[in-house]
Amino acid sequence: MRTLIIATTVAVGLFSSHGFAQEPRQGKASIPDFSGNWGHPSIPGFEPPASGPGPVTNKSRISRGSRRDVSNPSQKVGDYTNPILKPHAAEVVKQHGEIELSGGAAPTPPNQCWPGGVPFVLWNIGMQMLQQPDKITFLYWFDHEVRRVRLNQSHPARLIPSWYGDSVGHYEGDTLVIDTVGVKVGPFAMVDTFGTPHSEALHVVERYRLIDYEAAKEGLESDAKENFRIDPETNDSGLTVDPDFKGKHLQVQFTIEDEGVFTTPWSATVTYRPASGDWREYVCAENIQWYSGRNAAVPHTDKPDF
Repeated sequence: MRTLIIATTVAVGLFSSHGFAQEPRQGKASIPDFSGNWGHPSIPGFEPPASGPGPVTNKSRISRGSRRDVSNPSQKVGDYTNPILKPHAAEVVKQHGEIELSGGAAPTPPNQCWPGGVPFVLWNIGMQMLQQPDKITFLYWFDHEVRRVRLNQSHPARLIPSWYGDSVGHYEGDTLVIDTVGVKVGPFAMVDTFGTPHSEALHVVERYRLIDYEAAKEGLESDAKENFRIDPETNDSGLTVDPDFKGKHLQVQFTIEDEGVFTTPWSATVTYRPASGDWREYVCAENIQWYSGRNAAVPHTDKPDF
């Protein structure tokens, strides 16, 4: 893990479970309470589906203790032969991997201090959901990333692209469904840490559910098989989860469509456990060489404004 500069430490009580959430109500229907801290301390964090088209995975593998052949967090070489990729997208992923294999650090939103977009932002190992009757706010662990989801509304007829797109949500029984379009295509636009690009046609549907441990086991096992698990005793995030927790888990299953980049819709899952510990404030732009020793592409000016 590369060390980040910690600007300040936010008191754990500020982000304790239910600390900000208001009692969610939608008419007389009872809806699930997703509020609180959630964590998936693994990199990159996407869990491939049991069957069907899934995300690009890492060709660079390492061993970690009793776990063998997991994604190498220090070298992100995407499998550009994944059949979900159209030829030009496969070439982008290949070039990203070649930079990593050469010993360099391929640019991504986090290491360039840029917003991550959706679904890229799901790489964050920590997340908090703040529920209100008319909206849900997502707070992510790294670099002040915030998403806002309007409930029971439609996408605007004239949509202006933005970094996290326009997200609207509704409840279907015990499931929160979020539909996102209009994710802005910027200089570091990608859906994952392997540089997989997206176009303005990107369409993401997320489905959040609270599930029992037995139902979560498949996702947790898929995560353990594919992703690198961060050691809670040595990582500097301040965020911890109990690996033996057997209570309710939070799981998001998401589906990606983008005819400009992908040959077919594909899906993946992220499974969260309740998280505890300090939420440390990481300000990427205050340490713009933290990742590669070179300046990140932080917006700047060569002349003073006044």
